[in-house]
Amino acid sequence: MPNTQRLPLRLTDCRSDKDRPKCSFLRGALLLAASLPLQPVAWAETGVGKHPGHDRPVEHIVVQARDAEPGGGLIRPEHGTKAVSVVDAHFIATQAPISTAYQLSALLPGANVAASDPMGLSPQTTISVRGLGGDAIGYVLEGMPMNDLAYYSGYPSQFADSENYRSIALAQGAADLDSPVLNAAGGLMSLRFRDPAREFGGMVSASYGSYGTNRQFLRLDTGTIARTGLRGFVSYSHTGAHNWRGPGGNQRHHVDFKLVRPIGDSSQIGFVGSWNSTVTGYYPQLTKDAFRMAGIGGDNVLAAHFDRSDTTRATSYYRLWRQPERTLYLGLPVSLRLADRLTLTTTAYAQGAYGNVPGGSTLPVEGLWLGTSQLDQSLPLRPGEDGQALVRANYTQRSYRSGFTSELAWKTRWNELILGYWFDYGDDHEVQSFSPVSPGGDAPNIWGNGQRGFIRLDDGTRFLAGDNHTVSMTNALFIGDRMHFLSDRLLLSFGFREVMINRDGTNALPGPQYHVGSNGTAPLPRFGLRYQIASRHQIFMNATTNFRAPSLTAFYNLYDPTSGAPEIEGKSNLKNEYSISEEIGYRYAGPRVTGSITFFNYNFTNRQITTLVPVNAVPVQSTINAGGQTSRGLDVELGLRPWHHFAPYLSGEYLHATIDNDIAANGDLLPTAGKRAVRSPALQASAGLAYDDGHIFGFASLHYTGRQYATFTNDERISDRTTGDLSLGYRFSSRGRMKAPSIRLNLINLTNEHFLSGVADPTLNARDTAGRYGTLIAGSAPDYYVGGGFSALATFATGF
Repeated sequence: MPNTQRLPLRLTDCRSDKDRPKCSFLRGALLLAASLPLQPVAWAETGVGKHPGHDRPVEHIVVQARDAEPGGGLIRPEHGTKAVSVVDAHFIATQAPISTAYQLSALLPGANVAASDPMGLSPQTTISVRGLGGDAIGYVLEGMPMNDLAYYSGYPSQFADSENYRSIALAQGAADLDSPVLNAAGGLMSLRFRDPAREFGGMVSASYGSYGTNRQFLRLDTGTIARTGLRGFVSYSHTGAHNWRGPGGNQRHHVDFKLVRPIGDSSQIGFVGSWNSTVTGYYPQLTKDAFRMAGIGGDNVLAAHFDRSDTTRATSYYRLWRQPERTLYLGLPVSLRLADRLTLTTTAYAQGAYGNVPGGSTLPVEGLWLGTSQLDQSLPLRPGEDGQALVRANYTQRSYRSGFTSELAWKTRWNELILGYWFDYGDDHEVQSFSPVSPGGDAPNIWGNGQRGFIRLDDGTRFLAGDNHTVSMTNALFIGDRMHFLSDRLLLSFGFREVMINRDGTNALPGPQYHVGSNGTAPLPRFGLRYQIASRHQIFMNATTNFRAPSLTAFYNLYDPTSGAPEIEGKSNLKNEYSISEEIGYRYAGPRVTGSITFFNYNFTNRQITTLVPVNAVPVQSTINAGGQTSRGLDVELGLRPWHHFAPYLSGEYLHATIDNDIAANGDLLPTAGKRAVRSPALQASAGLAYDDGHIFGFASLHYTGRQYATFTNDERISDRTTGDLSLGYRFSSRGRMKAPSIRLNLINLTNEHFLSGVADPTLNARDTAGRYGTLIAGSAPDYYVGGGFSALATFATGF
């Protein structure tokens, strides 16, 4: 093995000219990354796993005398009982600074990212892991849950700026025992901020590229403030871009911050937060037939000009489809050593989110319904020749969330026992209103809030097609034990979690449904084992149970305002999804090669699949109960330490996911038993090659995604695809206040492939299909995301 030294270095030890001679033996391993010039390229070692039962170590850096990370920062040795893949700051620093956590994880085994634009600004993006969608994955930033309160989805452009990530860890199989998430059958994405620097400084960067993309980023590190022990950072970024497909544009403003205060040698208190405000353009999802006929243009994009005489195109006018959203996440992580062997870890959090998903639509001026109640009045609108008036349909969501996790950890020489509690309170209010459209095609107040800019009834109240309000409370108790035997060669872990969830809601529209509610509990045991066969060889296995409660909107009726008929019928007797997953794997960590191979198996009951349903012309998330599902497969990951500054990386997955039963439809059963599960490509593979000699750096990657079905009867699918990206850059020597200035060019989708990147709304069957009992069940065409075309982004960055 190469000589490995563990040095208690500060981040600034190798920056000044006078200190560089003593650091020359590091051979560039600590040269500052292009977009993270104040961070080490190696990770801070925190012991085995993140378990709070471990002593919090003094920060130090693991330096490999031969070069930096294997695979260019896409793989590292792991020692836990489950499969985990980690993207670190070294890899992140080579990618486009605009990249989201999804895009940065796209090369990891099992990760399948379906995006609508190359820059990652659009909220119309999703990820699946081992065939399990983004709403089946938990997202946690510095201990705070980041999933949407109502739908479980993740919106990665809200999470953080890439320059502030220390690492992104994707646990493909299951969430940690103490993770504050409810839906993580598909795994857990854990996001960590960089640590604030101990000396005053910061970084600044500017980017410009395709489609008028421009981005500015500034971060300030306070350094240690006087004798308080406090240190922190705050950053701000602005991004603007035109839509790559069709008219429209995007504006994003974002702030991240982190403040820490060590208490003694083994305790710490912190305060972290992230604020995001965006207005994004919309990309229509397409059917396969529409994509074949017009590709990425024509009628497949929104209208650039407004023509009221053409109702179809008028409702597609791009200014009626702008999506605004604003979020705020705050967290207070605390770790206290109460006694020599006893540690208390807590994270309190508070969050708020508001957004509008609008769309152009029409309403009849007369004959309208409010819920199931017919109105005897006309709307104050100018109708067209067919009696229909052009309107903007709003779908607004306002949510508040607060809670905390707390955990006591007692550690002996060979045993770590934890006892914890998680509480979460959520308040979600979703309203469907309508706004008038001016003769020029504008509708006031794109946020859809306040009191102005709405279509109102004679009594002054807003005319609504939906008004749902839900309060939810989650309580979870968990206990776990980790036992180390044979000089830590053998690790056994046991855990049990009891989750109790209560939901209480109201549907304010007239109709048979007013109050909805549900109560549920789920006992969730788990087991894990890791055995170190030899210094370089390791096996691991685990068995985990997971559950997921239905999305909030599944409880409510949504009515057609032109007929009073329900477009979606809510159900009060919905069943929770439940799954059992197993993994068994082998890891190797040698002087040159780091790799793993993992076999996995899942068994689901009441499998919940997210789809999109058009409600008053606006796509709204809904859920399909797909019954039972069995998924099994193989993940492979391999990375080499740099050889002559080159570091290759390979990953791949084979997945066999099948539906266990026929699905009920129209009083019959669709023949779906044994069919392939939707959004589950059988094969995926990624290859990357990193280069970094201290000045010149770059990363080239290829990603292959196999074909995947979009219907449960397997009568429609999208074809496989291969895409490639390239980044090239040069890192200059520091000069004066400029620390490691760099220039970087990122080329995304090099060959400008035009493809369907993922399934937006799977359906039961695309073609008319005979049920098991002879009923002809009408088909419905699925819609798809269109992958982003070629784009280039140039960036200049420097620390100071």
